[in-house]
Amino acid sequence: MGIIEILENTRFLGSKIVDLDDFQELFVRFVINFAFAYWVSKGIYYNRYKESKYLYTFLLFNVCIFLVCFLLSGIKLGMGFAFGLFAVFSILRYRTEQIPIKEMTYLFVIITISIINALSNKKVSFLELMFTNLAIVGAVYLLETLVNRSKSATKTVTYEKIELIKPENKQELIADLKKRTGLNITDTKIERINFLNDTVRITVHYNEE
Repeated sequence: MGIIEILENTRFLGSKIVDLDDFQELFVRFVINFAFAYWVSKGIYYNRYKESKYLYTFLLFNVCIFLVCFLLSGIKLGMGFAFGLFAVFSILRYRTEQIPIKEMTYLFVIITISIINALSNKKVSFLELMFTNLAIVGAVYLLETLVNRSKSATKTVTYEKIELIKPENKQELIADLKKRTGLNITDTKIERINFLNDTVRITVHYNEE
């Protein structure tokens, strides 16, 4: 018997040390999953919006959710444990800042790709799996290029009308910035407030036609 066969027949704490069939399936599915997630995150989102901080989030979410779903897919979970696991994931959220709806949509796409690639069983052929991934990526690409033709960009400005940074004055702030810069501003984000000289640093999001 070879070393691999010996390891496959050896158990540690009740589990196989090596299971080549399961590992090959994990590896192939992981490569497919990460390739499509990277295509959406880097090839479409980052190339269009240049937001590197969300690129990290998208890819790490994809990898973690894929591995959790794949490793738990073969386990018969009790109903109570399953609801508990769902509750743990449901309370996870970002409290430091609000994620724009566009980034939330991309995050949903990334999560969908990871779940599909992790939980599809043997009844789903690899051809169907590849078509599903391509359909998702193709839909994202077509919507970005055909529907959303304007290109989003950001700039950081120093602003002196500090009274307009209040949430209730946001539309007035955007209107004033549009008038001053001539940009088609869609959103603003307060980066830093300096009360000593009454200035604020603002990141403005705008569309380039």
